[in-house]
Amino acid sequence: MPLILRLASRNLFQDRPRFAGNIIGIAISIILVTVQMGLLLGFARMITTMIQHASADLWIVSQAANSFEDAALIDEYQRFRALSVGGVTEAVPVVTGFAQWSVPTGTKTPVFIVGSGAGTAGLRPWNLIEGDVRALSVPDAVAIDRSYSDRLGTISYGAHVEIGGQRGRILAVTDGIRSFTTTPYLFTSLDRARNYTGIPPGKASFLLVRLSPAADRDAIKAQLRAKLSDVDVLTTDEFSRRSRSFWLFGTGAGAALFAGALLASLAGTVIVAQTLYASTKDHLDEFATLRAIGASASYLRMVIALQAVISAVIGFLVALAISTGVAKMTADAALPVVMTPGLTFGLFALTVIMCVVSGFSSIIKVMRVDPVTVFAQ
Repeated sequence: MPLILRLASRNLFQDRPRFAGNIIGIAISIILVTVQMGLLLGFARMITTMIQHASADLWIVSQAANSFEDAALIDEYQRFRALSVGGVTEAVPVVTGFAQWSVPTGTKTPVFIVGSGAGTAGLRPWNLIEGDVRALSVPDAVAIDRSYSDRLGTISYGAHVEIGGQRGRILAVTDGIRSFTTTPYLFTSLDRARNYTGIPPGKASFLLVRLSPAADRDAIKAQLRAKLSDVDVLTTDEFSRRSRSFWLFGTGAGAALFAGALLASLAGTVIVAQTLYASTKDHLDEFATLRAIGASASYLRMVIALQAVISAVIGFLVALAISTGVAKMTADAALPVVMTPGLTFGLFALTVIMCVVSGFSSIIKVMRVDPVTVFAQ
């Protein structure tokens, strides 16, 4: 083991209770940052769940539409204009909106209706555990996710329900289709969606456009923009970015999560700085001796920086183990904590930077110590 590594590790491990407190401080701060950033990633993913699952090459949306859940109506006749553009094979209308679900206890709770026209570019439920998506063509048929059974009452296949004062029948049950707004998604046919939401015939929330395999998407997108009025033509990625931008920054939800992560980082930096400073202060005589025998300032800085890096690695591994457990426990929650390789790498870099920055106060203290104090004792 190199001498510098041996010196750094001995300084850390000599006072094990203090070192344990240092590791706990690092781990807690990184866990807090992980949870905040994981919630942010989970929130961003759930915002675009419906958009990403739609089988569409292009979206025709109102210029006033901020996201999938915050749509504005467009005229369905735009569909025929879109179909007149070469390369467009389908333009399927989708109707979205809120309706009231009557709970067996007598209360009502809102649901978010998603009604899609027939076609391969439609927006249909996935992760089915009961029933079949084709059952939505049956009169009054709806699909709902089982995770909302506590809120909506017992969700059982074939059960009759009341939505917006009208009948419905559960002929498809999904698992894992959750809304970031916590309002349950309810899938049905286009006409029933209009009935449930009160949207008049001839109106739609979106048009999902499917192109032929050989079509030039960018060229067709430009043609659609020129041919259609008062709408935006967006790719799936563009509509996803618009939705994330609206919910994360337009509503302040993202700012709150970022602020939480920043506060956790600052708290962790202060905790680690205090611990490293106290550890360095207890070993000032050793550092003074090193200076007296000719150790350079850069060598001493490396010793303290190495102490910070060792603390960072051990603290990060502890935090990673706990954070991974938290992510698994919340996988089925309404807002899961998402861990990705990119987030893990970023958190490791943050831990190292946080610990090294925390060591600056210790470096300043060591650089000010007078080597003469060793001989004065």
